[in-house]
Amino acid sequence: MIVNISNGWLEDAERIIPSPNCNERPDDADISLIVVHCISLPPGEFGGGWIDRLFTNTLPQDTHPYFEGIHHLRVAAHVLIHRNGTVTQYVPFHLRAFHAGVSNFCGREACNDFSIGIELEGTEAVEYTDAQYQRLANVILALLAHYPRLSRETIAGHSDIAPGRKTDPGPSFHWERLFKLLDQ
Repeated sequence: MIVNISNGWLEDAERIIPSPNCNERPDDADISLIVVHCISLPPGEFGGGWIDRLFTNTLPQDTHPYFEGIHHLRVAAHVLIHRNGTVTQYVPFHLRAFHAGVSNFCGREACNDFSIGIELEGTEAVEYTDAQYQRLANVILALLAHYPRLSRETIAGHSDIAPGRKTDPGPSFHWERLFKLLDQ
């Protein structure tokens, strides 16, 4: 997988409609953190395109009871990795995506300013797929190759940057498995 530096998009990622839930970074040379998240909509269900709808502000509030409480949110990760390993990108990497919320990494507040958000379609209680781990490693390796301030030490879970508020990607995510793939 290759990151096209001229526009910040992964060359072989799917693009639905770019998310409006982003803006300019304070310093686009300061991309120095990768945040791993998980999401499923409705909770515990996979597929269906609801994540696309959430990230593009088109989630209907009356389709599922859970959506009534979240349809108004203006959020998006840069990338979503589906259960089958398909990658969808919503925000180019040089822009600030609204994925981390109130957050802190190594004493730095407002992680959206300097991070790239990667969502895995899943839950904290269901194992992620082999295809997801492989694609996640591919995406991270591409990012590490193109953004010099990123490293293995600057990869964190949402729970690491927002403890007490967030718990994803959860105990079903095996960090050692990811790092083994990054070493190959």
